[in-house]
Amino acid sequence: MAKGHRSQIKKARNAENKDRRAQAHAMFVRVSDTKARVVLNQIKGKGVDEALAIVKYSPRYAAEIIEKVLKSAVANAENNLELDRDSLYVADVRANQGPTLKRVRPRAQGRAYRINKKTSHISIYLDEK
Repeated sequence: MAKGHRSQIKKARNAENKDRRAQAHAMFVRVSDTKARVVLNQIKGKGVDEALAIVKYSPRYAAEIIEKVLKSAVANAENNLELDRDSLYVADVRANQGPTLKRVRPRAQGRAYRINKKTSHISIYLDEK
């Protein structure tokens, strides 16, 4: 099987799914992808209202960002795809690593320690039950 043929099949499959799944993304968010995944794994597979309740009362900083992304995905589903909010659930969540901001911290005797400020790309996909 030729490589080009596989990519055509994959593009066709993605085009089919793209029509019926609501999604929202937050790019270059100043939170580590591993810390965001902790919150995202809690809401995966849950209904939208239950997921919003979990995120709202989570003490983690990433929960605030994820709440905004989730609300945006719900709004996209209602306005763009005309889906019913009551039948939506969190189908897929992703937190990919973004670019790392590299900073330097001065230390004793002329040394410098590096500080890596990590960023992430957060994606939430909703689907109907």
